[in-house]
Amino acid sequence: KVKLRCRKGIPSSLRAKAWQLLSNSKELLDQNPNKFEELERQPGDPKWLDVIEKDLHRQFPFHEMFAARGGHGQQDLYRILKAYTIYRPDEGYCQAQAPVAAVLLMHMPAEQAFWCLVQICEKYLPGYYSAGLEAIQLDGEIFFALLRRASPMAYRHLKKYKIDPILYMTEWFMCIFSRTLPWASVLRVWDMFFCEGVKIVFRVGLVLLRNALGSVDKLRSCQGMYETMEKLRNLPAQSMQEDFLIYEV
Repeated sequence: KVKLRCRKGIPSSLRAKAWQLLSNSKELLDQNPNKFEELERQPGDPKWLDVIEKDLHRQFPFHEMFAARGGHGQQDLYRILKAYTIYRPDEGYCQAQAPVAAVLLMHMPAEQAFWCLVQICEKYLPGYYSAGLEAIQLDGEIFFALLRRASPMAYRHLKKYKIDPILYMTEWFMCIFSRTLPWASVLRVWDMFFCEGVKIVFRVGLVLLRNALGSVDKLRSCQGMYETMEKLRNLPAQSMQEDFLIYEV
């Protein structure tokens, strides 16, 4: 029942609460009272803080929360990302965490968003944000093998031009499509992602590829690696629309 409800879309008034319960981040928060403040009080590693600082203004610059330099949204984003580097010093900071944290902040206060981010990094996408990107490469291989079944035509085309999954799916997977899809679709994908896990990210990727490269007429305009990459950077708008995409997923 929960799965079907999440697939229908969580009402926006309940989304923050639902995401925290689905991800178990509420439980983490309750088990670690004051931990977030504790992390905030620590100075943090300057090498990470510099990189985080540079990334702040790149996240959803047109959203009222993040539009102002040094405004509330950017400050909270900085607090969360910095806290994570202290919480997991072995992992530090990865640029793809910033848009993910920003989406969480649009829905909940910083402390709740922090624990939600922890769950995404550790439970949902373990290893995605560590330095060597091994986990994302491995999932790229799995994704490509699944594509062979979901859309043999798209698979053969990408293979022919030696377009490695890491070239197009890294941002999709690591940012959970928050920088790819229209906003309404992002929220629906996240609703399902928190309920069903990483397989939703795979499915969305397969639907997008099938709709971009999955038929003869779609491939006519992609006669090479460059044209294909352009197409994947500018995906067909219809395939990203909420109703179409969620139904296909």
